[in-house]
Amino acid sequence: MLLDEDMTVPKMIFGTAKKHPEIIAQYKRINKGEFEPILYREMVQLALDFGAALLNMGVKRGQPIGLISDNRAEWQHANIGIMLIGAVDVPRGCDATLIDLEKILSITESEIVIVENNSQVNKIVQLKEKLPSVKTVISFERDIKEDVLEAVKKVGLNLIFFEDLMKEGQKWRIENKGLVEAELEKGKIDDLATIIFTSGTTGTPKGVQLTHRNFLAQLDEIPERIFINPGDKALCVLPIWHVFEREVEYVIFIQAGTIVYSKPVGSILLADFKTMNPHLLPAVPRVFEAVYEGVTKKMRKTGGIVNDLFNFFVGVATIQKRMQRKMFNKNPCFSRYHTGLWWVLFFIPWLLLWPLYFLGDLIVFRKIKSMLGKNFRGGIAGGGALAPNIDEFFWAIGVNLVEGYGMTETAPIISVRPFADPIFGTIGSPIRHVQTRIVDPEGYVLERGKQGELQIKGPTVMKGYYKNPEKTKEAFTVDGWLHTGDLAVMTIHDELQIKGRIKDTIVLSGGENLEPLPIEMKLGESRYIKQAVVVGQDQRFLGALILVDEDEVKNYAAENGMQYDSYEDLLNSEPIQKLYDAEINNLVSAKNGFKTFERISKFRLITKAFEVGVELSAKQEIMRFRINEIYKKEIASMFDEMK
Repeated sequence: MLLDEDMTVPKMIFGTAKKHPEIIAQYKRINKGEFEPILYREMVQLALDFGAALLNMGVKRGQPIGLISDNRAEWQHANIGIMLIGAVDVPRGCDATLIDLEKILSITESEIVIVENNSQVNKIVQLKEKLPSVKTVISFERDIKEDVLEAVKKVGLNLIFFEDLMKEGQKWRIENKGLVEAELEKGKIDDLATIIFTSGTTGTPKGVQLTHRNFLAQLDEIPERIFINPGDKALCVLPIWHVFEREVEYVIFIQAGTIVYSKPVGSILLADFKTMNPHLLPAVPRVFEAVYEGVTKKMRKTGGIVNDLFNFFVGVATIQKRMQRKMFNKNPCFSRYHTGLWWVLFFIPWLLLWPLYFLGDLIVFRKIKSMLGKNFRGGIAGGGALAPNIDEFFWAIGVNLVEGYGMTETAPIISVRPFADPIFGTIGSPIRHVQTRIVDPEGYVLERGKQGELQIKGPTVMKGYYKNPEKTKEAFTVDGWLHTGDLAVMTIHDELQIKGRIKDTIVLSGGENLEPLPIEMKLGESRYIKQAVVVGQDQRFLGALILVDEDEVKNYAAENGMQYDSYEDLLNSEPIQKLYDAEINNLVSAKNGFKTFERISKFRLITKAFEVGVELSAKQEIMRFRINEIYKKEIASMFDEMK
């Protein structure tokens, strides 16, 4: 039914509303810690009102409409309203720069732009001269400053408030009974639903055209892997314009779940966990890293026997769970697996560790899990690589954290580790209807266990890049497979492991090829390192930019009685430089599986936190081309020293 030719995303959501009208679809934040519930029957009526208002404004099927906003309930009302009348949304978040907005709105020639607030209205005003097609701006919020209102009039924009437009839509529906519902029924599965411009980790954003089929094809199986009951709550913190969050919300809606809009800010997130007691948390890996760092920092700060017990029980749990994964075949397998041998070796020690694990759960792990509320079933990490130490920590303490993988061009889910049968260190097998293959640089298909480029085919794959036939052609092989640009390995049971990006591969002057991601994730295990970026293209050796953890460095200085005049002096001091040198050499070493040419020979400490839109993409991936520009001087100095 989901892939019926007459099915669309709005029809799917309306179907859920018909079955579960009184279940809460969304919790809209109204004040700090306060939420207003919106039932499924209310949500679809709001979407119909907005769709009607657009029809009243003369919007046609296939017309692109800008949608510039962060997470909020109204985003979904507007988005469903746009799609149900056959129009096409062009979304972006409030962190979009003027250059971003100029590009996406000029390419799509959007006449109507929906924005969140005063700041976004002001951006459109500033760009009006370069965006002659934009005639109308619709603002979710009414609090627009006087100077901006004056500027709106001066440049000839028509500013309408969302609340007023909804009333117009209600009135139009009364006067034109059944017309907006008729537009909903006209929708077909291959209609264009959205044009999402990629966040541009390479510096060249492209407009990805996604149809209703692209989104719906995933919903045939994902609910089997990420299952929720009607009314179960998901705490959503990802950028709503991003395709991962968008599909996550559709996964929730098809199962009649409830969305709670939160923020990826520690204090807000933990407060919302306590207040709302969610069942799921879909988020980028950085959010789960922050939870892990928060717990471990708190333990170190407490110190004494509490910290010793924490480290002891986490160590016991890690060993016990490693044995368990070996015995029950929960590790990635690339050749014949000797399960019986592992049972002979590990059964007795595994059994003997159970009482200690149970004790650790009773006095340590349950307190950690209580931070996630009473109902928490699991987290879904997507939009970036999940560090192995984070994966292992949550597995050890008994928190179900699964990893998914995809790309904007596949709407986005390609695979996700299932809640019910997770295989550690993998992203699960490809979802139903999605075909995958691993190929070498010449395009030959590789056998299981061999690393190469992952290529995709299936109904989730995009229609193409908007008004960009050349880039569309480049994205596909001659036999119709989509290039992901990712290096991957497939197990004998079809699970995938992502090893890095082809474009990120560093080639040293000696001809050695290496992937920076595993090195960066390993460095990130240090308590003193917030983030690391490995550099060294065409050089004789590797270097690294190390984003320091200020609190941990200052704690180290205090514990060791170090005196310093300024934070900069502290970082440049010999003891701190030796500390980082030792951390780097211990982590990136032969004992941890790294080759000699993968070792870090030089490093530079940096202090400015990476920001979304500057060094990071919307899904918090490192934009290496930006890093290379911003830290050009620091990178050059590492290699100049060795000349």
